Amino acid sequence: MGRNLANLHIKTNNLEKALKALRELSEGSPEVLGKKSSVQNRAVSDADKTGNEAQDNTFVFYVSKSNENWVSVLHDYFVWGTVKKIGKALSRLIEEPVMTIGFINDEIFELSIFENGDIGAERIFCGPWTREDYELQEELLHDERLREVLGIRKEDFDEFIKITSPEQAVDQLSEFLSMSLWSDSEWLPHEENLRNRFGKYEFHIENTV
Repeated sequence: MGRNLANLHIKTNNLEKALKALRELSEGSPEVLGKKSSVQNRAVSDADKTGNEAQDNTFVFYVSKSNENWVSVLHDYFVWGTVKKIGKALSRLIEEPVMTIGFINDEIFELSIFENGDIGAERIFCGPWTREDYELQEELLHDERLREVLGIRKEDFDEFIKITSPEQAVDQLSEFLSMSLWSDSEWLPHEENLRNRFGKYEFHIENTV
């Protein structure tokens, strides 16, 4: 089995604004982060609550102001298949574009852009046989919007979207954006450079219990 990673990025230079949106996401949509909603929690009587359920109101994010254009976010619930749902929900809470990255088994790199609660553009980088085997299809092909959000020159972008190697595509996009996209919350205990780059932020949301 190859590498797997998932991460999320907000196109903003305002770290506090990004953190505010993450807090609002935790408070308003805990279910997309893998936790019970306030309604679900209220359905559990105090006598039935366990120690784990008592911790359900704590949300932990790892956040880095990667450069002047992007704030990067890691979370334990980010995986291929969930990170897009989280990016979509987060984009309802902040005016700036939200980019999600999903990378699975060294076979697929899924790059998605969300704005105002809707998908704005998407590209999947993989070999033709992989696309066929997984029955992959972009949710919305809108290359011009993708290029605008990423801030890539047209001639470079035209070459970029021809890439079929997921690893090469991640490396190339990392270079274009001047930040490494090789990051995942599961890697933090093992990679000192990631721990140095990402700060830990905990949100305690009272109304989820």
